Amino acid sequence: MTGKLWKWGGIALLMVVVWRAFTTPMQPGLVASEVDKSLDIWEITLTSAGYPLDFNANPSDPQHSDFQLVLKSGDMNTGIATYCAEVTAVESHRIVGRFTPPDTLPAPSMDVYLMTPGAGSLMLRHAFSVQGSIQGLPAENCALGEEQPYLLPTTIPFQPTILETIRNLMFHVPMWFAMFFIMGLGFVASIRFMLSGDIKFDQRADAAARTGLLFGILGLITGAVWARFTWGAWWVSDPQLNGALVTVLVYSGYRILRASTADDDRVPRLAAAYNVFAFILLVVLLMILPKYNESLHPGKDGSPGFNTYDLDNTLRLMFYPAVIGWGALCYWIYKLRLRMIRVGRALINR
Repeated sequence: MTGKLWKWGGIALLMVVVWRAFTTPMQPGLVASEVDKSLDIWEITLTSAGYPLDFNANPSDPQHSDFQLVLKSGDMNTGIATYCAEVTAVESHRIVGRFTPPDTLPAPSMDVYLMTPGAGSLMLRHAFSVQGSIQGLPAENCALGEEQPYLLPTTIPFQPTILETIRNLMFHVPMWFAMFFIMGLGFVASIRFMLSGDIKFDQRADAAARTGLLFGILGLITGAVWARFTWGAWWVSDPQLNGALVTVLVYSGYRILRASTADDDRVPRLAAAYNVFAFILLVVLLMILPKYNESLHPGKDGSPGFNTYDLDNTLRLMFYPAVIGWGALCYWIYKLRLRMIRVGRALINR
């Protein structure tokens, strides 16, 4: 009864995570800007992504007075200049404003701040540049309004680099965690076999390596999809990615070793030694070396991980159950694979 409880409980948990990962809306945010500089009064068009909420135009408010569009240039060192723009159109994912270009700016690039009644305060850094502006502070500044919170409580955080692909966090990362967990079991089983010679530990190591290899391949596939959207390529030369690929190839070699010498009595000991080497290499390639090399991967070489910059409470309520769910599924597959290996061995020995 206990065995069925954790198995089906893990599957149910995973189904809830998948459902929430694809149905929870993403917070709105500004993703692009376009400036028409053909007139004396420039027109700036902002494109947003995420749940629109109150972005749609309010027919009873043709002047869009609930929206405030502010342009800001400079920083604490050079000084800060802000300009108010007139909001002329509000659509689901499109905001249009007009403003008079300044003659002087503390910095040539301008950030955009949009205060909305329902979607909170949105910001787009370096939205556009003003070529040929004179360095300096203008005589008058526009007051930047107070930040407004987002009203919809259950949303996925907006990150301009990855946008909707942040949902892959519930698949890619837990799959690698599950692989680490099951490969660790195989590592312990191989050491115990080398110390005791009990064949049951060899069978456990074999089952763990097969299951972990499956989750490693799934991790590579989901990571490639993420890289294609974020970095513009299915694969880039990155220590973390290259280490993951080498790890999968090394464990593929473990499978080739067992398959090519299946009738040799020395196979269990050779495989155990190889498996110990493979797990140590896994730790070195995925946990040690990337920390000392430049890497695009989150959490490496100063690149923030999800736990530090956008893993809010909504994501935590999905991510941690996803880790448990994928781990339970991985362990279930491992138990099934172990049973198949034992049955196959029993049939051979009959």
